[in-house]
Amino acid sequence: MRLDKFLWFARLAKTRRIAQDIAGSGHLRINGRAVDRAHLAVAAGNVLSFPLHGRVRVIRIEALPARRGPAPEARACYTDLSPPPPVDDGQTAT
Repeated sequence: MRLDKFLWFARLAKTRRIAQDIAGSGHLRINGRAVDRAHLAVAAGNVLSFPLHGRVRVIRIEALPARRGPAPEARACYTDLSPPPPVDDGQTAT
C-alpha cells in the first residue's frame, strides 16, 4: 500500500493531499530510513516516525486497512509508540 494512502486511511492525515505533503516533506522515516516520496510502499511491521501537530509520532503498522473507515477501525491498524506529550504541571517559573 502507498505511504500516503496508509496515512489517510489510518486517519493520521485529514486529507489525502495532507498525507502526500507529510510523506513528501523529507521528514518522515520508515524503519529509520528517510523517505521523500508519497508512493513508497509500506507493509505490516514497518515503523514510521514523523512530525505531526507539534510532536513526533512513532507508529508501528499492524495491518493495512482496506478502506478509510471509522476512527476505532483505523486505530486498530497501528500501534502508537510515540513518547508521551510533555505534561504541564501548572507551575510556572516567576
